[in-house]
Amino acid sequence: MTLNLTSDQALWLPFTLALYFAASELHRRAGKSALLNPTMLTIAGVCVALHAGDVPHARYFETVEILHYLLGTAVVALAIPLYRNLQRLDGNMLAMCAALLCGSITSIVVGLIVAHVLGASLSTMLSLAAKSATAAVSMEIARLIGGVPPVTACLTICTGITGAVIGPYLLSACGVRTSMARGLALGTAGHGIATARAFAENEETGCWASLAMGLNAILTAMFAPLIVAAYFSPK
Repeated sequence: MTLNLTSDQALWLPFTLALYFAASELHRRAGKSALLNPTMLTIAGVCVALHAGDVPHARYFETVEILHYLLGTAVVALAIPLYRNLQRLDGNMLAMCAALLCGSITSIVVGLIVAHVLGASLSTMLSLAAKSATAAVSMEIARLIGGVPPVTACLTICTGITGAVIGPYLLSACGVRTSMARGLALGTAGHGIATARAFAENEETGCWASLAMGLNAILTAMFAPLIVAAYFSPK
């Protein structure tokens, strides 16, 4: 009896887990290089397998839906290391709030301007506005402002991967060394995927990133509709 990955749906979950384990091991052996981000490698591997087997994403998702559920619990679990490092907020609250506010608004505005300059369609621009919020939030924001949620989901994932892969090198090149600054930047710009990368540096950086990820989702939900309305208002 032979097992066929494309027809035996029960194999997709262990295949995905094995792929992520292999990607994580490669990432570890390469000195935790950001260029070998495990999430990016796993997504690429799954995409190749689905395309090669001509397997619809809906069928694949049905078999790995438990991972979608566990993603929510993993986000909640970020509160544990954050609680352990809560005392580090002392004296940094004002700087953190200013950085988050600037980062959130800049992400929305720059995304709209770049898309406009490049001649993107209106639906693409509206789908792009909330790209730096975590996927579930960004999709709801896109639905609210007239974007296309599936497009927003893809753009959000691409943003997170880009932040996780390029972000650490860019921050180092700019001389950003402190855990607070690096964590806030990664969490604000690259949500959960970049936050996971921040934890690979150290727990403190990861805590700042997880805090930024959560607060940026709230700020994006607040400001994206207002900025979009102002940007597209009759001049």
